[in-house]
Amino acid sequence: MSQSAVSRIWRAFGLKPHIVETWKLSTDPQFVTKVRDVVGIYLAPLENALALAAIGRRHRPEGQ
Repeated sequence: MSQSAVSRIWRAFGLKPHIVETWKLSTDPQFVTKVRDVVGIYLAPLENALALAAIGRRHRPEGQ
């Protein structure tokens, strides 16, 4: 993915990661391994590979 494509996506969604003042580092003991796996997919993608991501949401009891 080109830098200009990333910039267009950031602008389209109003994302400004370079202006973030605070952030939290994961406490997951497998964090570094997982980051390496994900970055590896983008740096050296397999032919015909598809990378999917899902963001979980916390369950909210009904009525709240």
